[in-house]
Amino acid sequence: MCTTGGMPADIEISEVKFKRYKCKDCDNKFKGAGKRPVCPSCGGEDVELIE
Repeated sequence: MCTTGGMPADIEISEVKFKRYKCKDCDNKFKGAGKRPVCPSCGGEDVELIE
């Protein structure tokens, strides 16, 4: 089960579409999902989608 701050939901992790992001604060590149990904390295919210 997974929660995102709202109602709990049953999801299959294989169905989640991960995208690649780059943090503008620390230049860390990471995969994330959701509308507002946060850098796992520094916690920065200023990230950009990369190809």
